[in-house]
Amino acid sequence: MSKSVDFKHAPGHLIRRAHQFAYAVFMEETAGFDVTPVQFAILNALMDTPGVDQVTLAGRVAFDAATSGSVIGRLEAKGWVRREPDARDRRRKLLWVTPAGEETVQRMKRAVARAQTRILGPLGRAERGQFVALLERLVSGHEAGTSG
Repeated sequence: MSKSVDFKHAPGHLIRRAHQFAYAVFMEETAGFDVTPVQFAILNALMDTPGVDQVTLAGRVAFDAATSGSVIGRLEAKGWVRREPDARDRRRKLLWVTPAGEETVQRMKRAVARAQTRILGPLGRAERGQFVALLERLVSGHEAGTSG
């Protein structure tokens, strides 16, 4: 019996490696935009929910609420996000994508699409759909607390 864990077949290790590849491909395809996957996710979510508060937004993109403030700060510094205190609760910050931020997201769409295609490149057409469906099921199962 081997003393070590067989990482080549360990789901956690494989997911981590897949994430590393996905991150690297995203960064290559979007290199001209100076944006991270999390920043893009935040911008993209804000386009669908203008005026949302930081905590709700963090939940929508499945990112730590405490850390999202610094990510939003970087997007604000780039002129892509506008942050204002809520008139009813000054501690709560509401967010909007600026016209420059929206333009950046629109210009990034092709690069992001290329990244998604490259990430799934080693799989056949049918496998791609199946893989994404299984990932969605895995994530939603853990979010719902049905991880077994």
